[in-house]
Amino acid sequence: QAQLVESGGGLVQPRESLRPSCVASVTIFSISVMGWVRPVSGKQRELVARITSGAVSDYADFVRSRFTTSRDNTKNTVSLQMNGLKPGETAVYYCAAGESWLIDDYWGQGTQVTVSS
Repeated sequence: QAQLVESGGGLVQPRESLRPSCVASVTIFSISVMGWVRPVSGKQRELVARITSGAVSDYADFVRSRFTTSRDNTKNTVSLQMNGLKPGETAVYYCAAGESWLIDDYWGQGTQVTVSS
């Protein structure tokens, strides 16, 4: 079975932080790459952060070193430390997994991140 369950979103003021996390089934966690995406327009999605089973990660340019993704292989979890959040980054953030850096094979239901003053 395959399942991704996100949590940890919420409502924060600009420049505050959140740390969403994702619990994955063993089937999904065994996939090479996991990470986080968000919708842009229509069915387009933007890759936010990615991390391999070996903990090699990369990030979208808009993050500008403010976000950090990590994984705990003993708990089958992936987290996204989001620092210095901006109003324009309000979105539903989805945990995702894939065999490639596109991480387009599986995704969860998403967790809402709202940045507002």
